[in-house]
Formats: sequence, structure tokens, C-alpha cells
Amino acid sequence: MKNIKLIIASFFLIAFLGCEEDERSTQFLDNVDAPSELAMQFSIVQDNSGLVTITPNAVGATQFEVFFGDGSNQSVDLEVGQSVDNVYAEGTYTVSVTATSINGLMTQADQQLMVSFRTPENLAITADIDASNVFKLNVSATADYAASFLVYFDTSDPDELPTPMALGETVSNIYPLVGDYTIKVEALSGGIETLEGLQTITVSAPTELPIDFEAFDSTTFVGFGGASGAIIANPDTGGNPSATVARIVKDGPQVWAGNVIEVSEPIDFSVQKLITLNVWSPRPSGTMLMKLENISDAGIFIEKTVTLSGNSAWEEVSVDFSDIDTTQEFQKIVLFFDFGTVGDGSADWTFYIDDITQAFAGVTTTEMLQDFEGAQPTFTTFGNIADIEVIANPDQTGVNTTNTVAKLTKSAGSEVWAGSFFETPAPFDLAAYGKINVKTWSPVIGAQVKLKLENADASITTEIDLNTTVANQWEDLLYDFSTAPIADYTRIVIFFDFGNAGDDSVYYYDEIELVNENGASSLEFQDFEGDVPTFTVFGNIADVEVIANPDATGANTTTNVARLTKTSGSEVWAGSFYEVDTALDLTAYANISVKTWSPIAGAQVKLKLENADASITHEVDLNSTVAGAWETLVYDFSAAPTADYVRVVIFFDFGNPGDDSDYYYDEFELTN
Repeated sequence: MKNIKLIIASFFLIAFLGCEEDERSTQFLDNVDAPSELAMQFSIVQDNSGLVTITPNAVGATQFEVFFGDGSNQSVDLEVGQSVDNVYAEGTYTVSVTATSINGLMTQADQQLMVSFRTPENLAITADIDASNVFKLNVSATADYAASFLVYFDTSDPDELPTPMALGETVSNIYPLVGDYTIKVEALSGGIETLEGLQTITVSAPTELPIDFEAFDSTTFVGFGGASGAIIANPDTGGNPSATVARIVKDGPQVWAGNVIEVSEPIDFSVQKLITLNVWSPRPSGTMLMKLENISDAGIFIEKTVTLSGNSAWEEVSVDFSDIDTTQEFQKIVLFFDFGTVGDGSADWTFYIDDITQAFAGVTTTEMLQDFEGAQPTFTTFGNIADIEVIANPDQTGVNTTNTVAKLTKSAGSEVWAGSFFETPAPFDLAAYGKINVKTWSPVIGAQVKLKLENADASITTEIDLNTTVANQWEDLLYDFSTAPIADYTRIVIFFDFGNAGDDSVYYYDEIELVNENGASSLEFQDFEGDVPTFTVFGNIADVEVIANPDATGANTTTNVARLTKTSGSEVWAGSFYEVDTALDLTAYANISVKTWSPIAGAQVKLKLENADASITHEVDLNSTVAGAWETLVYDFSAAPTADYVRVVIFFDFGNPGDDSDYYYDEFELTN
């Protein structure tokens, strides 16, 4: 019988291939694997009849053949999704199933079936939080005389439908929020009586920055000295749209009453040394003392005090820990409001905090555009001056001790606007940096040094004038281009003593570099508000659409967002990508943040970057932490291989087939 079916399957396969005209379809069939994850679900009627419903399932199967294993040598053919009934006497049977794929590959499996009319005994439940997802619970069970189980993941939900579980099987559930849940497992045999067991499990998220209190383990938020802490609904959404915040009430008896948040891992202060948070204080000019402590040694700490604006309104507060000892570990955030004064527990001593995160603390970042030490650019001069030369530095003192510099001689009789330019190989990222610094050497004080930027065809230009402040020595001139028009600037033009005719004076310049004095904090590269990118979808999902924001609250109140519908039956790896015009600058930025909206917490949201031909890729996985609300996911791409990444790929609920759920995403930003 198996041989006959294989011949038939081969016939249909040949016919299928004969209808295909492109090579990709043939390659697709060649790459199809044999069915996997083959198993059967047994459902025994609890009436002592021995009637069993058998439902096979597998990944990649197109048909099944089930052998009952009851001594009858009977089998039945089933399509995907079909079931078959068979009556068994009490006993233990080996039921076999063969699954066949579209290209004729087969997988066979055996599964034990116990038919007993005796009430199950000795029920043992195993319920564990998944190692890769703190919201996911995995459940298995054993019981004597049991044929199968029913699992209820939340007994407080009267509408929950039980999840069937076979002997030896593990079933899972993803919870939307942290908290305590009671699960129930019911052991079934072929008899009327069943056996039930209850178990309470705790779902808790790791406590790590950033902390927005939306999915927060309140056991890590502790008051002392008379201060209390609680996680509550935001009482004032006017200045802070978050749904949930932390409340602190200071109610004696100690002047040092405060609250501590213990994070799961030591805070990384290697780069970001600023902690920011939203604070609501009932009165003006109060103080907040923030103390960071070692997890086990309270003698290792650092503390800072800031003055609050107060006035019963939300404000963003920044605490600068630039002088922190990065050789020590700090895992406790301790907050004291109006340290030194006893609170009375009234409204005047009630404070709220939210959105604790890290940021850069006045860090200056730079990127060298040209230092004239390696391959020399091609100079173009104008206004009748001599050619630019790259020569040995004639004055290796002060702020410039480099080996080589550019020399500009403003020839006698040259135009008042005489100067020179060179072009960079690729547009430089002025949006991320904002300023350009140039080391200059002038024989006179007060000479006007004009710096001009142009795109490739000079249709967009911007220029700034600065004057030299010293004579016959090097100095730094810092040009602020933060308000320059957006363009792909590739040409750098410099003029010395602009406005005066040439007199053979010699000027030098060197080390032209981009500068950001704020740490290049973020750069948005797609917000779906202007021209819509071209989306490519894969894995059998519907086309991605840019639509009006269906939930303009919380972390995202923008007008437009992208909607991805993970169509029912789509692949577990289904997703979408679009391409950017300019390669993403992962040198200046370490992270990419994306605002996402998921109908469930714990959905894996994979972000992947690819270069133009996908020969170099890097991907990072994060899980959604809230359901039915916007949140910001920050992906760390600091370990990505160096490449010109132009393709941004996103997957929602990666690892699970589609079920017609809608996901939304918006505001892609490069961040640090």
C-alpha cells in the first residue's frame, strides 16, 4: 500500500513540476524537507466506550496514513486537519502514523495510547517559565492510567477553552502581563471520572533599564524609613501619557525615608552616564536625591541631588553620573525626596516617577572627514589662487602636531572670493553631528574664514563665517551647521580672508572633522509620515500598509504608522522589509529604536539588517512587554559586522505561524 501511494505521490509531483515554467518553483520543491514535528492527538470519550478520536499533525505534511495498532492491521488515509475514530478495548496500544510532504518525502512516528476506564491517579504537574521568554509558561504532566490531559492556564478566566495535551507532550501559553496565575490540569482516561490538579505560578519580567512601570515586578520596588511605594494608574496624563507609574508616599518617621529599585543586572555606565526620569512633585523647589549602590556592599555608592520644578506637574529630570567609578558594580537605584525632612503622608508628600532610562551626559563624538595624512583629495581652486599643496606641518605646536597639512596661498591679485574645495567619497552625516571643526593657521588676527558645504551639483549649499582669533599659530574653528538644509553634502569649500583681494599670504588648514557635542543621541530614518517606502513581504503575509495611527496614545502619538498583518497560516518566519536611501551609520550609533504595537505581550519581534545583496546580515531579537499599547524597543547593534546596511527587515511573533493578528510599527531611529 505504501509503495502504491508513493507511486501516486510521485505521479502528482511529476505533473506538478511539468506545469512549472520557472526554475524557482523547481528549486522550491528540491528544498522542501520531509515532514517534521510529527505527533498525534488522542481524545478519548469518557463513557467507558473506548471510543478514541485520533488527529495527526506535522509541519510540512500534505497527507497522513494512520495505523490503529489494535491488531486489525487496518489503516486510514487523512488529509491535513482531518481526524479518525476507532474503538479500543482497555489496554496499551502503539499507534503509528506516516506523514508525506508535497514532494513525496515521508516521516513515520509511533505513539503510545493507553485506554483505561479507571480514574487517573498520582497526577504530577510540571510548570516552568520558558528560558527565552519570561511571559511564556511551559506545562507538562504525568498520571497513572491517564490517556490525555486538559490544561487551563488561567482559572480566573471563565471563558478560557482548555488546551488538549497528549501523554509526554508539553503545551505553552504566553501571558499578557506579569502577576500570579493559577493553572489547572485535568487528567483524562476512558472513564467518566477525572483527576484535577492546581498550581500557582508567578510571571515576572526582569527589572532593567529602561523602566516604564508598564510590565514591572513590584517586589523589586521597596520603601524604607516610612516611605511606601506602589505601581498605579497614572493620575496625571497631561504631561506624561503613560498608563502606569510608580507612586512614592513619604510618611515618617525617618528624615531619610526613601525607596529602592533593585535591577536584575549591574547598570552599564561604560558609555551612557546620565540617568533620566519623569518626576511629578507636589510643590516647587523640592529636591530629589538619587543614590546608586552595589548589590551587596552598601559602602560602594554614588549619590547626586537635583532641584525639582514641582508645581504638581510632570518634568524630565537628568542626573549626571559622569564621575562614576566604572570599575564598581551598581545594581540599586535609591530615591529620596526632600532628604532631611520628615513626611506626613499627605498629598504634599506624594510623588510619582516614571520612565527611568540612561542617556549620554554631554559626551562629544567626532568623525574625521579629512586629515591629509593618507591618500590626498583632489583639490579644485578658483579665483586665481595657486594650487593647494599638502606639505609637512610647518608649525607642530599647540593644538596641531600632526605630520602633514594643507597649504593655501592667496596669490597677489586673486579675487576677494578666491578659495578651494575637495569632495568626500560619500555624503557625510551632518544630521547626526551638526558641527564641523577645522584646525586653521593664519598670519593675521581677524581674517574671515568661510566654510561652505555643497551637494554634488551645488543645488543645495550652506555656509558659515568665522574669524581667526590668533596670528601665526594653530587654532580650532568650530562651525555650527545644525540648522543647515537637509542634503547629501559631499563638497567642502574653504575661503581664507574672504572679502579681501589676495596678497600672497599663506594659510594652513587641517583635521576637518564632524562634531556632536551631545553624543549623537538619535537620528530618525523612517517615520512613515512622508514618502512611503517600498515594502517587500515574505512568508505568505498580506502587504504591509501605512495607515492612520489606530492608537495615538502613550509612547506614539504620530499620525501615520505601518501595519503588518500576520495572515492566518503564514510561515513562522513571515515578515517584511524596506530599503533606505543611505546606508545606516552604525559607527556613530550603537542602537536602533522602533516603536511597536502588539496585541500580546511576549511576542518575539526580530529586527534584521542586511546590505544590498544580503551577503552581510545581523539580527537582534526582543520581546514585546505590553499588550494593546505602544512601546519602544531598543535593539543593540554594537556587535554588527561592518557593512553598508540598507535593508531593514522586521518579523513579528517570530517562531509562530500567522493567525491574522495585526501588528504596528513606527519611528525607526538610530540611537546611542
